[in-house]
Formats: sequence, C-alpha cells, structure tokens
Amino acid sequence: MFRRIAIIAMACLSLSAWLPAQAANPPLSADQARTLLHSLHFRQGHIDVPGAHASLELTPAFSYLDAADARKVLEQLWRNPPDTGVLGMIVPGNDARSLVADDGYAVVITYADDGYVSDKDAADIDYGALLQNMQKATRDANDERRKQGYRTMQLVGWAESPHYDRSQHKLYWAKDLRVEGISSDALNYDIRALGRHGYLSLNAVAGMGQLASVKAGMQEILPMVEFDQGARYADFDASTDRVAAYGISALIAGTLAAKAGLFAKLFAMLLAAKKLVLAGVAAAAAFLRKLFKRKPA
Repeated sequence: MFRRIAIIAMACLSLSAWLPAQAANPPLSADQARTLLHSLHFRQGHIDVPGAHASLELTPAFSYLDAADARKVLEQLWRNPPDTGVLGMIVPGNDARSLVADDGYAVVITYADDGYVSDKDAADIDYGALLQNMQKATRDANDERRKQGYRTMQLVGWAESPHYDRSQHKLYWAKDLRVEGISSDALNYDIRALGRHGYLSLNAVAGMGQLASVKAGMQEILPMVEFDQGARYADFDASTDRVAAYGISALIAGTLAAKAGLFAKLFAMLLAAKKLVLAGVAAAAAFLRKLFKRKPA
C-alpha cells in the first residue's frame, strides 16, 4: 500500500504538466500522503448527506468519507482546485487502499438545488441524437479549452447509454472521454437522483478498462440513495415549489456543453501504469445554474 502512496506522490509531479497553473496544488510527499490517508474516517451503514436532505444506506462493500475528508482526498491528494460543493465521497472497501490502488475509484457526491426537474421528456429523448449534439459541443469548446490552458477533449461515445427509472426517479449514464496526449480513454459514470428541490449527483471516474467493475459498483450504489421524507420527488407541490428550467435531456447534455471552465474542476490520478483518469466533479451543476438562471415562463 505504502509503495503505491509513494508512486502517487511521485506521479503528482507529472500532473503539473497537464493541469493549468492556476489549478495545480503543491504535490504531497510520500510521508504527507501516508499521514493524510491515516487521518481519514471511513463510515458505513446509514449515512445522512447534509445539505441535500438525503441519505445513503451503504452495504459493507462500500464506505463513506464526509465532506472534509473527501476534500482532503480531492484537493490535497489528487490536487484538484478547492470545491465547497463536495458533500462526500463513496469508496469501495473500508480503508484507504481503495484510494491508492491501481484499479481503485471513488464516487464524488454533490447536490444542485435548482428546483424540481421535470421528467416529462424522458420517454421521448433520442439518445443517439443527443450524443451527436454533445460531441459537436465538445469539439466546438476545444478552442476555448486550449485558450484556458487545458488539453482538447473528445467525447468518443456512450460507455453506458442513459437509462431513466421513472418509478425511482433516478438517471444514470456513462461517457467514454479521450483527452489530447493521453493514451487511454477515461470513463465518467454518472448517477442523478431527482428530488423535490433539486438533484443529487454521484460521479465516478476511472479508466475505460474498469468499465465492468465501475458499472457493477454504481449499480449496487443506485438503490442505496434516497431523499428524506418531504424532500422526495413525489413530494413536489406545484403551487409552492420551484421548477428547474431544464429537463432530463439537458441534465445529461449539460455535463459536456459548457465551454470555458467546464472541466476546471479536475478529478485526476496518475497511477503506476501511467493511466490518467479525469472528469469534472461539480462543474455540470454550476453550468446548468448559469445556463438556465432564468425562471421558466
């Protein structure tokens, strides 16, 4: 385990060439990384998610880090820019090895209080056409990404086509992403749980080679997420509650539609196999709030 910590500490030095200057935090030494991992408090079972009016019922196969510990991992160990929107993190297993293993991954939890997201368009979405629009938006954004100091990006396709469970009001999908100069593709697996006042976002990131294990893990996590009584999707009151200015299709497309800054929040690890894993953590929610800041008519 500690050998992997030392490898990550050394690998973080290589990330400086990929991260924009304003996003790169100082790399940790092996001793600092070891100390950080020992300081983490892994929780299991019933977990209240503060700020989202939601909870998790984790099986023994998963553990939870609260917001403070999740930010330690994201900002200090993995060198992401500060993000106060992170509510917590789900990791496979029950100790720090999941965070430093070559095949490890983590699920970052955020919440967007944009209002009730209508699912009326869910059954009519043409996901093939939506993918083409997202691919074009990604290509169009590359000039701006380059100006901002980021490498260009290509949305290769769906790693998992979007699925919406109308009875549970949960949406999941996965993207295959290719970044300029990186030999292996990145997997970005998303879950959105819709509630009365907004949605809970669970974002997992790994290499495409981990698709089978990440998909299995995310499918296990999917039923563990629930909003509290009174904050559930079915509790929506049209006479008093705010309605989001977007639906299911925009919720999916918004994760790649922004130009400058969409991937300013980076979730990156360079492991012993020289595999770079990246994706946005909370940028999608921030983009949607900007794009749809007007109230619906």
